[in-house]
Amino acid sequence: MKKIIATFAVSFALTGSALTTTALAQAKIQVGCTATSDCASAMVAVDEGIFKKHGLEVEMTPIGINSNIPAAILSNSIQIGGPTSTVFLQAVDGGLDLVAIAGASVMNPVSNGNITAFVRNGITIKEPKDFAGKKVGAPGLNAFLHVLFVKWLVEKGVDPKSVNFVEVTFPTMSDIIKSGGVDAVLTAEPFVTRMTNAGLGSVGARYAVELARTDPIIFYAASREWADKNAVAIKKFRDAIAESAEIVNNDREKASASISKFTKQPIELVKMTPPNRSVPELKPEQLGWWIEVMSSQKMLQSKLEPNKLVLK
Repeated sequence: MKKIIATFAVSFALTGSALTTTALAQAKIQVGCTATSDCASAMVAVDEGIFKKHGLEVEMTPIGINSNIPAAILSNSIQIGGPTSTVFLQAVDGGLDLVAIAGASVMNPVSNGNITAFVRNGITIKEPKDFAGKKVGAPGLNAFLHVLFVKWLVEKGVDPKSVNFVEVTFPTMSDIIKSGGVDAVLTAEPFVTRMTNAGLGSVGARYAVELARTDPIIFYAASREWADKNAVAIKKFRDAIAESAEIVNNDREKASASISKFTKQPIELVKMTPPNRSVPELKPEQLGWWIEVMSSQKMLQSKLEPNKLVLK
């Protein structure tokens, strides 16, 4: 949490001043997400002109590490971000006044299989306890993949403190695995297939499959101040996301094209893996499991109330 607050402070200082009414009312909305398929509904809404159809000017902004998204929102570098459930909850717990405005992606039996702990050549992982003593890269400490992996380790009787976790962005995973900078990375498709095809290693665990959850992965969030002053824009945003979610879930060609464009992944590689299921509606109770898991991992200092975290 100290890292999130520190990052926010640096980002905020760079802006030179607090948010102004003019900035809040700007016509163009920047939506920030990491290089995964979780924000595919926003990607498709941009590429297919759905945002424009609903009267919005929207641009997608790539964010290297998910845990940087809350700071980017509060500094007004972006107005809407796609934080993982865990990053959002920890940011709010740390005092950042954020609110969830729409759903993006959820775990499901198909997409859970895309999540893996990918192990480099020369490292043998046969069972969960083999991760003890290993250096494992995560695309954001305390972000979705990291928290989920820690939950899996605990359920398997492995002390998470025995694992050395470091941050590694999705685009740099192949290079750091190849160089031996880490023993494994917590990743997802299409990066798993890309590294496998390059002969860099193999899947050590499909931990999300074993946990078998259906909770939110990523949702769209904004500062509460921006949300309060832009109710009309948020209504339009939600309508556009609901329309584009249908394309994400049912039109592989269009969804893959948008994901490839934003993530800079080869279209052939993206097409090999269905995007995470897009569910535009987000209910407060859907955050309950995450709050329970994070509290058990001592990641939350306060008792969060889900009803206050999701914009009605």
